[in-house]
Amino acid sequence: MKDMKLESEVIAVLRRARAAAPRIALATTAEKNLVLKNLAAAIRASAAKIVAANQKDLKRASDDGRAGAFVERLTLNPARIDAMANSVEEVAALPDPVASVVESWKRPNGLEISKVRVPLGVIAMIYESRPNVTIDAGALCLKAGNAAVLRGGKEAIESNACLADLIGAALKTSGLNPDSVTFIRNTDREVIQIMKQQTDLIDLIIPRGGKSLKDALKGSSVPLMPHFDGLCHTYVDRAADLKMALEICVNAKCSRPSVCNAMETLLVHREIAEKFLPELAAQMTAAGVELRGDESTRKIVPDTHVATDED
Repeated sequence: MKDMKLESEVIAVLRRARAAAPRIALATTAEKNLVLKNLAAAIRASAAKIVAANQKDLKRASDDGRAGAFVERLTLNPARIDAMANSVEEVAALPDPVASVVESWKRPNGLEISKVRVPLGVIAMIYESRPNVTIDAGALCLKAGNAAVLRGGKEAIESNACLADLIGAALKTSGLNPDSVTFIRNTDREVIQIMKQQTDLIDLIIPRGGKSLKDALKGSSVPLMPHFDGLCHTYVDRAADLKMALEICVNAKCSRPSVCNAMETLLVHREIAEKFLPELAAQMTAAGVELRGDESTRKIVPDTHVATDED
């Protein structure tokens, strides 16, 4: 049976976002960047508060028997909080995509045609245990002139709510409607079922999570932009700057191996493999990475394990 109270609660949030969308779509670059700069400053100033909220999520994860990669993705610390603030400043430094001309041409009859980027309207971001997504999603949607509705998983509800409050405060301080980026605090999975039917209130849903989330969104009436499973490849070409390639590959695998976009497969051009692979293998092994490779790779790096059909 449909929960009418929950449906009314969700629709109320979506209506506020829809009402805020026209103004944020017309916001100037300076207005949007001011929000982002204020948000970055607020994140740094609220580091202790964010950590305290995150500790509640971590305690619940521990009580539920969660461990390993799950807890690593969930954890916020001063370095990660500062990285969130930095990412917001990086978004502020990006060119404003709104009203930029993608291409233009003139027809033989003199008619001039242009493709111009415009905001989509209301974007719903549905994600799971990484609380930094609250900031990433809010900042990117804002920069692109879109209102955002954020719905994080119950695993990070305290962290997400704290971060969402900072976004709302930055919007209000900067003179824009705080409903431009709204956060759904109810973690009931039924919320997703309600959201995916609201074609009048949501223009696009972007899910970021595992198979269960994608399954929950099957049959959505709202357009989806899902990601797919894994297959995070890095390719090093024979013309690559090998020093840079080495840094990129080690970072891609070792900076945060628990996240979904950590490198899974490395492809190296045969002409530079003998020069590149031994140094890469040494750094990867030192970082605790187990290496698996095909026959050609194992001839160059003998300590590499045999790759299986599942790799």
